[in-house]
Amino acid sequence: MTLEGRFDEDAGVVRVGSDARQRYHDSRGYGYPLEGNEIALAPIEAAHLLYRGDLEAVVDDASGDRLDFRAFAAREPGEKFGVRFLVYADLRSRGFYLSPAAEPWVPDPPEGAVDFAVFPRGKGPRDGETEYALRVIGERTDVPASDLEDAVLAVVDEESEITYFDVSSRDPSGSSTPDAALPDGCEADLLADRVVVWEPPLSLYETTFYGQPLEGREYDEPTLQLSLLEAAFLAERGAIDLDPETVRDRGHEVEGERFARRLAVYTELRERDVVPKTGYKFGADFRTYADVESVENLGHSELLLRVHPDDHVFEPRDLALDVRLAHGVRKTMVFALVDGAGGIDWWSVERLTP
Repeated sequence: MTLEGRFDEDAGVVRVGSDARQRYHDSRGYGYPLEGNEIALAPIEAAHLLYRGDLEAVVDDASGDRLDFRAFAAREPGEKFGVRFLVYADLRSRGFYLSPAAEPWVPDPPEGAVDFAVFPRGKGPRDGETEYALRVIGERTDVPASDLEDAVLAVVDEESEITYFDVSSRDPSGSSTPDAALPDGCEADLLADRVVVWEPPLSLYETTFYGQPLEGREYDEPTLQLSLLEAAFLAERGAIDLDPETVRDRGHEVEGERFARRLAVYTELRERDVVPKTGYKFGADFRTYADVESVENLGHSELLLRVHPDDHVFEPRDLALDVRLAHGVRKTMVFALVDGAGGIDWWSVERLTP
């Protein structure tokens, strides 16, 4: 027997009686129990049951109208109902139980702009465990950096395809050679957009991976080209004989205010014993190496890193491009968000297959 629901407008839920508790909640994780065998369904859950034919109709208390799936979906307010329904139905088809995150039956409900709590396969809301906190957006919905949170971001494109991204706070760290190995006062010249260091110790490149040897000179007497970021960092620590402020000023002339943000990130990574090198070939600010013992035994870089101000707004299309590129070269995409005082929040974004 197919059941009917009753829309309780005051509570914003669909009530279903008869054996609904056993049929929908206990065995399949829909809704939450009320008195007796009655359950309350969130509108998105009721819509899914209507779509599947498990509910025959929802009766509107106010008008008495019997609503099928088409009529019920059409009356639901808010531009997100359509994309939320698509994601809800997709995850149900993959074997997950999930509930709207704001509903009272969700254990430890996630905070923020989260749409659903997704439970581990084989478990439901009564088991007290959440697999994902899930946020749903359309492909044209921008994401302010301030809205990033530890959650899965489901992006629905204009053809109703869904891409899932695992968004998580990141704490970059490494074990590369610390600043104690730096030389003292190497002779250097500041050029238009880089620095040349004359006859530095070989370890500056070989062990701590600063700069790039200038081709055409004997390798046992290296001449290194440094980026302005590397030069500013080394000048601040007295490793080269240039005034740090002069190098920073040149960086600002070349890059504008972006230079200060990138230098803050470069410095923080070096202080965490991570080696950042240019990410230009990958369309990023940096690629990073966590464990550099020597350039001769250098492994693959692990992260691609983009630097943004903390008020940056992400477009889902750009996120998809960055993440796909990083995945294609076996790296993880990380965004460094720099505030006005130089503080940095780190966020990694990776493709996820639920």
